Amino acid sequence: MAKKTIDQNINQDKLSKSAYSLFDFTKKEKPFLIVICILVSIAGLITSYTYAAMWFGFALAAYSAIANDSIQTIGTFIASNQNRKWYWLWLFMGLIFVGTVTYSWFAFNGDVSYQRLSVPGLEKAPESFVFLQLAAPIVLLIMTRLRMPVSTTFLLLNVFTYKAGTILEVMKKSFLGYLLAFFVAIIVWYAIERLVKDYLKGEAKPYWTVLQWITSGTLWAVWIMQDAANIAVFLPRQLSVVEFIVYAGFVFVGIGFLFYVKGDKIQGIVNEKSNVTDVRAATIVDFVYAIILFYFKIYSNVPMSTTWVFIGLLGGRELAIALGKVGKEKKRKELVTRAYRLAKNDVVKAFIGLLVSLILAVVINEGVRNEIIEMLNF
Repeated sequence: MAKKTIDQNINQDKLSKSAYSLFDFTKKEKPFLIVICILVSIAGLITSYTYAAMWFGFALAAYSAIANDSIQTIGTFIASNQNRKWYWLWLFMGLIFVGTVTYSWFAFNGDVSYQRLSVPGLEKAPESFVFLQLAAPIVLLIMTRLRMPVSTTFLLLNVFTYKAGTILEVMKKSFLGYLLAFFVAIIVWYAIERLVKDYLKGEAKPYWTVLQWITSGTLWAVWIMQDAANIAVFLPRQLSVVEFIVYAGFVFVGIGFLFYVKGDKIQGIVNEKSNVTDVRAATIVDFVYAIILFYFKIYSNVPMSTTWVFIGLLGGRELAIALGKVGKEKKRKELVTRAYRLAKNDVVKAFIGLLVSLILAVVINEGVRNEIIEMLNF
């Protein structure tokens, strides 16, 4: 009887902590939650008005995708340039965005996605919308606020994909990207920790800043080539001049706001990793990440989750740094445990986003449901 009472007290204590955490979150995030309620209401009202829904969905997707994915591309850039004015960082990255999508628009006859939306299952622009398609970027905004590194590729593209086979191809390419990034990161950073770490000590030379801006700009351009599809999926596959100006202009302004708020809360995922504020570490992270993304860009036109590649890169890097430490065994084990915990937390959060996107895809698209039923032989 006493044991049962103790168990009840423990459960009540856990429930009380959960209830308090929910209350505390609601209190702290009241303005944000009011904005979410307004966005949900607007989405419900304009769903049946296709043209308005298209641009509303695009606006939400543009900000939510870049805000969530900012940790991959400009996260280390922000972390290592905290002493610089935000508007210089914005102009640098913003103009690279405009230049990159302009090239795609000219080269691919109005397509700003570098043909990522030309694959079967995504090649058709939406002719009408359902509420859950407009709700997907709102869900992404909430997850971003909760510091969850969600795959925008899964969450935004899956709700428009009408073929389950396309979803499986995207997942396969993304998981392959995670594994490749994880093991490449272990090799690169283990070598750095054991062989050349002495060259990365002390005050960074001025040329490191130049190298970091070059690698960050290159990474940003390659990321746009991969993930511009996540934003453009709401829009026609060939944009007119006016549509392109609205598209590029809105994202350009959104990038500026993101730099103004210094990456917002999800930036903490980058800041909690080892030494990312050091310009040299940030440069190496961006360089390796850019190479991996470029490889997958030429590998196939199938979209992929750059989020999974990035968390694989950071996870492998943390583990390599821990394994490369020379010193007491106890300290080394603590670092390995910390690296494992950080990698596990990122993967769990990314899996939650994947699960949400699959549920939305199955609920929204009859073609996806039918294919899954056939695959399972129901």
